[in-house]
Amino acid sequence: MLRFVGFFCILATGLAQECVVSNVPVKENFDKYRFQGTWYAVAKKDPVGLFLLDNVVANYKVEDDGRMTATAVGRVIILNNWETCANMFGSLEDTVDPAKFKLKYWGAAAYLQTGYDDHWIVDTDYENYAIHYACRELDTDGTCLDGYSFVFSRHPTGLRPEDQKIVTQKKQEICFLGKYRRVAHNGFCA
Repeated sequence: MLRFVGFFCILATGLAQECVVSNVPVKENFDKYRFQGTWYAVAKKDPVGLFLLDNVVANYKVEDDGRMTATAVGRVIILNNWETCANMFGSLEDTVDPAKFKLKYWGAAAYLQTGYDDHWIVDTDYENYAIHYACRELDTDGTCLDGYSFVFSRHPTGLRPEDQKIVTQKKQEICFLGKYRRVAHNGFCA
């Protein structure tokens, strides 16, 4: 019995080490100029609190000074039953790693989203899919207590079949496999 318990302790320790936020892989040689443009959320892992529910469309733009900005629209429910579309605005501040940004929300978005979120591009092929990751709160062991993630597609109809395997692997690498839900696009915010 002790060997059995010991095995699970070693397994749990190994999984916790793999899920340490500082070990989350991001896109090598990320090119924000190729990334800019329209992305449709097709799946997401929600954080704690108010967040965009569905009909999420994000637009990234590299400004003349090289800064990247982002806008997003999506359906939210506020005041327990008021359904509306939220327009989010933010600026992405560069860090040492070109695939890791700090996202600062502006305007009304600052009331819907709090903090100075990580905004990491885990992977993208620039033409079809992108996986975004954010951890809002770290646990003492370095794993993520409260995080969120989007799987984006350039196509409003969703991911191509050949991208599914890559996306599933990346979800596992960021320890969010099985925690996503589909994002509907029914024209609510069009």
